[in-house]
Parts: sequence; structure tokens; C-alpha cells
Amino acid sequence: MEDFDFIDTPLIASLDLWQMLLRFAFNSFVVWLIIHKLYFPKSRRCDYYFTFALISVSIFFLIYLLGGVKIKVGFALGLFAIFGIIRYRTESMLVREMTYLFVIIAVSVINALAVTLSIAELVLTNFIFLLCIRFCENIPKLKHVSEKLVLYDRIELICPDRREELLEDLHKRLGLNILRVEVGAVNFLQDTAMLKVFYESEEDKSSNAINHMLKFPKEERP
Repeated sequence: MEDFDFIDTPLIASLDLWQMLLRFAFNSFVVWLIIHKLYFPKSRRCDYYFTFALISVSIFFLIYLLGGVKIKVGFALGLFAIFGIIRYRTESMLVREMTYLFVIIAVSVINALAVTLSIAELVLTNFIFLLCIRFCENIPKLKHVSEKLVLYDRIELICPDRREELLEDLHKRLGLNILRVEVGAVNFLQDTAMLKVFYESEEDKSSNAINHMLKFPKEERP
């Protein structure tokens, strides 16, 4: 009996290793579809491509290797809370990137923890994720509206009764199809105003953090 257990133990370890590798390969394939086929074509943000891919690898192995510990659900929810609080302090993440980050963490956690699910259930769950993302990214007749912060020098045009002139001036100077404008801080000493310009865009330029700058760097301030 002891000899049988001795022979059987390496076999079980080998099967567990192959199961981990197969699950990791499946999870990597699904995450690659989400990042490369759904997120990247519109945003073109290589930095987030790198971030999402490595976070997926980290989350998968972290959850899978600690799956035997009796902290499964609480540990998974704790990861969501941690990433929600951190929000990458070096740069404020936009809503779209935060959404994709949440989806990638959720997919990685499901693929690592769903040991009791059948292959068909696991594949169907991931397929539903992909289908929902694809649908939301390509909703018919939905115009993509991007926004840009502009430090504007003709503050005489920010009055409500001259809004059409303001839109026309911004259209000429920016070359964008302006939809609406919101007026923020006004500096009468320097005759400048901070405007948030909303414009129609074929590409997802809202992921560009430069468009959301609240102020110029110190060396470039007027």
C-alpha cells in the first residue's frame, strides 16, 4: 500500500501541473482577445496593454496557487478593493481603463478559482464576457464623444449669448467637430479660461491622459 501511494503521488502532482498550465493557457488566450482585439484597436495605449497582461498573469497565479487556502471568496473580493483604492497613484486611470482592469481581474479570478465548473461552463462564461465587451464597444448608431481640456484666450466669447461664436472659433482652431463646451475656471488677470471641449471622434482618443490635463506644467504656464 505504501509503494502504491509512493507511485501515485508524482502522478497526481503531474496532473495538477498540467491542469494549472492548461487553465493558464486558456486564461491567457481570453485575456489576449480582450486586450488585443477589443481594447487596443481603439485606445492604442501600449502602456495599458503591458499593464493588463501582467496583472492577468499575476492575479491568475496568485489566486490559483492560494486556492487551497480557506480564503477564496474573501481574498478575491479583497483584491478588487485593493486595486480600486490604489488606482495607480502615478497616473489617474480613466473610466474605460478602470473598467477593462476590473474585467481582466474578474476573468482571471474566475478561471483560477472555478475548479468545480465543467469545461463547457467555463468556456461559456468567458465567451459571455467577450460577447458583452464586443457589443458595448460596437453599439450601433452610438457616436463616440471625446473630451479635451483647452486653455482658451478669448474669454469674451464664453458668454452664453456668444456660444455659437465660441463653437465656431474652436472648430477653426482645433479642426474638430465640436458638440458642446463647458466653461471652467476663468482668469480675468490673464484673460484666459479653462474649457472642456466635447467633440465627435472616430477613434477613442479619450484614453489619452493628455486630453484630461487640468493645468499646464509649471515651466509651460503662461
